[in-house]
Amino acid sequence: MMTNQEIADKNCILRAVVGSTLHGLAIEGQDDTDLMGVCIEPPEHVIGLRRFDQHVHRTQPEGVRSGPGDLDLVVYSLRKWCRLALSGNPTILLLLFAPDEFIVHRQDPWAEELQALAPAFMGRHLAAPYIGYMTAQMDRLLGVRGQKRVKRPELEAAHGFDVKYAMQILRLGFQGREILSSGRLTLPMVYAEANICREVRRGVHDLNFVLTLAGELRNEIRGLSESGPLAHFSPDEEAVEEFLVRVYQEWWNIHREAPNNDQRNP
Repeated sequence: MMTNQEIADKNCILRAVVGSTLHGLAIEGQDDTDLMGVCIEPPEHVIGLRRFDQHVHRTQPEGVRSGPGDLDLVVYSLRKWCRLALSGNPTILLLLFAPDEFIVHRQDPWAEELQALAPAFMGRHLAAPYIGYMTAQMDRLLGVRGQKRVKRPELEAAHGFDVKYAMQILRLGFQGREILSSGRLTLPMVYAEANICREVRRGVHDLNFVLTLAGELRNEIRGLSESGPLAHFSPDEEAVEEFLVRVYQEWWNIHREAPNNDQRNP
């Protein structure tokens, strides 16, 4: 019986660097490495009794904060990844727009087809998850409803508030505005917006600046959901399902016929 790690490694079709590095917001010597991937699990884990949703590997034990040089990896089953992407999960959507220089493994044609499917995941519904993620980060930053869980007390001591939370709030706001405006994400972020985020992380701007800009970005995202380019669009679940059924069948057929093949040239 294959372990979750073996399933994730042997059946991976796309894996990329995400997190601050992908956004263009990493500070040398201060950030860990985040990787996200998708794999096509074997049939017994889809139509049999076994189950595979994701495989997680962290250099640090669960509950221990990652630091410089640490690795955080999550590999989702393609089915779970697509469900999360259809819901508009901002973190999951990053994989659709990761440029080649951030991709550490790709298995074409499936990886190429997955990224080309990006328009099927777009729609006005994206406004809610982006605003929701911004609000969750804001609650943690301000301690609203007991949400304050300070992971970086050294930042609060130096700046009066957790500047990394603050940076993530604005990053989500900028990216939410872009994806509702264009149906795409620029990765790494465009210079002007990335520069504001980096300045916030360095403590150049005070909390009032962050809260004011975050409020403006949330209002823009709401407005785009009502009257922007995606205002009349919803995710194309039929196209995604058709893709999933075909890709799983193709992968399983190749795996069954050539179990020792590295599957790079189907």
